[in-house]
Amino acid sequence: MSKDRREPSRGPRVGAPAARTASGEIRIIGGQWKRSKLPVPDLPGLRPTSDRVRETLFNWLGQTLNGWRVLDAFAGTGALGFEAASRGAEAVVMLERESALVDGLRASQKRLQATAITIHRANALNWMTACADRFDLIFLDPPFADDLFDRALAAAVPLLAEGGVIYVESPHEIAPPDGFTAWRQGRAGAVHYQLLRRDDNSPS
Repeated sequence: MSKDRREPSRGPRVGAPAARTASGEIRIIGGQWKRSKLPVPDLPGLRPTSDRVRETLFNWLGQTLNGWRVLDAFAGTGALGFEAASRGAEAVVMLERESALVDGLRASQKRLQATAITIHRANALNWMTACADRFDLIFLDPPFADDLFDRALAAAVPLLAEGGVIYVESPHEIAPPDGFTAWRQGRAGAVHYQLLRRDDNSPS
């Protein structure tokens, strides 16, 4: 299927963490659900991707993801997955192991009538290892304290469709797996984020 893979602008370099409302919420920043709120429960280690990082990420990717298949492997609040669905992704699979977060994701999905989103309560590494599907965009934002980055990348690479990209959010720069290059990267406070693509992929 056709996908808009134009060379995006680099966008501004970000330097601020954060954006929650006082009531423990974040907002979708673009697409059909722009300004819609997502709840942020007070749970240890929960760290939603900030508005400014998401803005930069979708400047890199392009503002619309029409026809894209997306995997949000460590969904948490769903900030990345809902943002992708809001911008037209054809299918978004969200994985989350914590039942309280899964309940929150399903409540947001129902409220937004987000029919393109599928939510699984699952261990992301196990699910990816068993999966036979392919995705154009894979979000990897595991809990920093768990140090799952290398294992998550190893599980994600076989699921990447031709021309696809992997987004990684981490406390430090992650070395791309063999055959991949960091196509775009930035830092916001203590968070390093990067888009990885295969060396033989080029934007069209």
